[in-house]
Amino acid sequence: MNSLEKLPQRTLMGPGPSDVEPAVLEAMALPTIGHLDPAFLEVMDEVQQMLRQVMQTENEFTIAVSGTGSAAMEAAVINIVSPGDRVVVGVNGVFGTRLVDMAGRAGAEVESLEFPWGEPIPLEAVEESLARKAADVVMLVHGETSTGVRQPMEGLGELCHEHGALLLLDCVTSLGGVEVALDDWGVDACYSGTQKCLSVPPGLAPLTFSSRALDKLDSRESRVPSWYLDMSMVRDYWGADRKYHHTAPINMVYALHEGLRIVLEEGLEARWVRHERHARALWAGLEALGWQLYVAPEHRLFPLTTARPPEGVDEKAFRAALLGEYDIEIGGGLGPLAGKVVRVGLMGAASTRSNLHGFLEAAERIMGIDGEPAQQAAEDALS
Repeated sequence: MNSLEKLPQRTLMGPGPSDVEPAVLEAMALPTIGHLDPAFLEVMDEVQQMLRQVMQTENEFTIAVSGTGSAAMEAAVINIVSPGDRVVVGVNGVFGTRLVDMAGRAGAEVESLEFPWGEPIPLEAVEESLARKAADVVMLVHGETSTGVRQPMEGLGELCHEHGALLLLDCVTSLGGVEVALDDWGVDACYSGTQKCLSVPPGLAPLTFSSRALDKLDSRESRVPSWYLDMSMVRDYWGADRKYHHTAPINMVYALHEGLRIVLEEGLEARWVRHERHARALWAGLEALGWQLYVAPEHRLFPLTTARPPEGVDEKAFRAALLGEYDIEIGGGLGPLAGKVVRVGLMGAASTRSNLHGFLEAAERIMGIDGEPAQQAAEDALS
């Protein structure tokens, strides 16, 4: 039996991947050509241009890493961190913890700014750390996927640069769903993934370095400890020289090209507004069902909501019923939140009114609640 013939049609409303635009899947089916073919190099150029627009940066080095978001995460860390560097990392969830791990593996002296899960990293904490001891790099997560927290960015880039530090930012779950303004924020290195708010299958990862980050890379005394993720070589493939480094995932680049085109056709601000409207409606619906939202309203990430179930609702059984009876996938908690919360994504192509109501209707039925209070609360929030 061919298992591909039995694949179900799901509605992806978890922390990623998200639903993929049909036009993106069509783009993936276009003819595969060589990774140095002039026609493909033109596609690469357009991908870079569109990435700069979506990331709101003029950085010359803006590419798509051949790998998932974690590959770009590691590429960002190991290229701008040298052995002995002092690195400050804001930790308020799983992915801050992962940055600590990667920076440590790169040989850095790491200071973790530990704050409760569900809360952002205060600007004052970064300022106190930099005033106490100079740092080479400050690392923060803009959209913490494990909790649904959005990190405020005001003043962070300026603060880091005043103290001679680079600012690295994780935008895996925020890019394309909320405002990301890298140049205005003074961000020096940023990475994301294709499978969240860009609504492209996993397999590529946007990455951009400022001129300051490239200077740090070029002045390294030791080689980047990964051949595949050494951006000093990869940039020669994405740059004017087109020097062979590895065989790019050609059809995935087609997919990203189409996904970015769709994002820009909708318009960045319109896309951010759509994600916010549907998120606020989801929050209203969940609260009408007695769910407790994990993050304070002013710090919530619109594409991803984390909520605790009411008394008597088992989150694992709830998620299983959603998937088994309604073909709706949502996520469970990670780390200390495992078994305590669910994570509901309204990302990219999945951030729709129909998905919102479909989820809330299914939740009402699973919980045995009559009268459609969640759907009504959501509709009131949308009006």
